Formats: sequence, C-alpha cells, structure tokens
Amino acid sequence: MARKATATQAKTQPNVPQFSEQQDLEAFREMLLIRRFEEKAGQMYGMGLIGGFCHLYIGQEAVVTGITMASEKGKDSQITGYRDHGHMLVMGLDPKGVMAELTGRQGGLSKGKGGSMHMFSNEHRFYGGNGIVGAQASLGTGLAFAAKYSGDGSVAIAYFGDGAANQGQVYESFNMAKLWNLPVVYVIENNKYAMGTSIERAAATTDFSMRGASFNIPGEQVDGMDVRMVYDAAQRAIEHARSGKGPYILEMLTYRYRGHSMSDPAKYRSKDEVTKYRQERDPIEQVRARLLAGGKISEEDLKQIETEIRAIVTEAADFATNDPEPAASELWTDITIEA
Repeated sequence: MARKATATQAKTQPNVPQFSEQQDLEAFREMLLIRRFEEKAGQMYGMGLIGGFCHLYIGQEAVVTGITMASEKGKDSQITGYRDHGHMLVMGLDPKGVMAELTGRQGGLSKGKGGSMHMFSNEHRFYGGNGIVGAQASLGTGLAFAAKYSGDGSVAIAYFGDGAANQGQVYESFNMAKLWNLPVVYVIENNKYAMGTSIERAAATTDFSMRGASFNIPGEQVDGMDVRMVYDAAQRAIEHARSGKGPYILEMLTYRYRGHSMSDPAKYRSKDEVTKYRQERDPIEQVRARLLAGGKISEEDLKQIETEIRAIVTEAADFATNDPEPAASELWTDITIEA
C-alpha cells in the first residue's frame, strides 16, 4: 500500500527526506525564477500588455520543481492545463519565448498565436498548455501509450487540478492506463479550490490520491509545499511507472496565493488564510531558511541569485514588450484546411 501523508503530518514527520546543499540551491533558483516570472506576468497583465486569460502559479512552485528534478529531462514528457508557465520554465524553455507568447509576439513559443494556455515544445518534451479542463489527463495517457509502443523507456507526467479530477475523461484515462499498464504519473495539484469552489463543496471524496483505487492504481498524498517531499514521492512514482508497473497517482497538497486567474478577486477565501500559507508554508522560504541554517550559504549569496533571476525576468519582459507582433500571414499557418 502506498504511503500517504497530509501536509500537516509532513511538517512533523521525522523521515522527511534531506536535500544536499546543491539540490537546495537548484530548487531555490528554479522556484524563484517561477515566482518572479509570474509576478512580472501579473504586472504586465495589469498594464494591458497581456490579453485573454492568465493563470499564475505563485505558491505552487515546489510541485513542478520537485517532480522535474526527479524526472529525466529531455526523455520524460510532461503535460498540464492552463496554469503552465512554471512548468515550461523548469523544463528549460527560454523565458523570453514564454513571456513573448503571453504578449502575443512573433518570438513566442507558439509564434504569438497561442497565448498563456497554448504553448508547447517538442524539443523539451513539453506538450502544453491545454485549455480544455481535464484534457491533459487523456493526452498524457496518449503520451504514455506512445512511450510504451515505441519502447523508449520514457514516462509521461500529466498534471491536473482538483477540479479537473472530477471530469469523466480522467477516469476513462485511468482505466485505459491500468488496463495496458502504461508508464504515466498523474499529478493532481490540489490547491483547495476549483476556480472559486472549495473541494469540500465540489467533491464527494476529498482524498484525491484514492481516486484510482477502483482501477488498482496506487496513490499517495504529498506535502506539495515542501520540494523535498515532492521530489521523494516523484522518484517513487516515476520508478513505478518506468519499471512497467503501470500508472501512479500523486496528490500534491498545495496552495495558490493569487486568484484562479488574473480576473478572479478570490473573495471566496479569507486574507488570513492566504497570509497563513505565505508565512508558514511558503516553498521558497523553506529552502531559503535551510540554506542559511547550513552555514555555507550567506544572505549575500542568495541576494546575488535574486539579482540574477530578476535580470532574466527583466530581459524576458523587455523582449516580450518590444518584439514585433506576428504577420497577418501567420493566420494561415499551422492549421489544416479540408477541401
């Protein structure tokens, strides 16, 4: 039976996996890049430079960072929904291309035609950015089928939220994945709210790690605010899938600090609730505290990393602001026209 631990239990759990100083530095840098990038994207949205929908990943950075650290970059595939900027950054996609796609410029990853929710990179094995709720579960299962069919030894990692976990196509995908023992890890990013509806009001059962029980798919709950716990669980899940044992479910207990999207004032929760998570469970501050406590990394060292990250984000924002918009002829590219 897979191990399970709630976020509260993980705080006092004596067997919390330990990171080396190098792992903590890597996690700190990756999560800080996501945080500062998303903050800048929110600012640019407010200035009218980004149109359409924009879903920020602020607060959830430890999930994709820990999982990607446990995966094989360039081999394992990843796919998610529309809260996708952080996933692309951690997988190594150019921040300038990500930001330019948000502003609809020709240098964007989808040539400025996809926007926030529709970016991908076959080179980096990242397949979106999908606007249809729950679609990534089915598409991720397809990626896993392709992996098994080709025998390339890769694992597909499909992220979706607690709201999408109630979609019918998710369970069709679970059934197919277990039937054929496909190498897929389903990551349910449970940030407590499906858009503006709490899980208690929307889900008959709120332990999402057990959603695959009827298909004999193992699952576990993970403290998604602690990158060490995420990494540890992801290692187990990915090895399970890669070794031919079939799908695995990871429910990440996490929290988003901003609204569902930039148009959401998030009045369905209290400011005290958000403040409590920021002050007590912030994933970046946890790593910062460990690095400083180790004695080898100084506050000045971390400030230097912060300066480097801000420079990367500023460069991306400048590029995304000044890069030309796509030519009108792009309306007729990358589409299939049937006679």
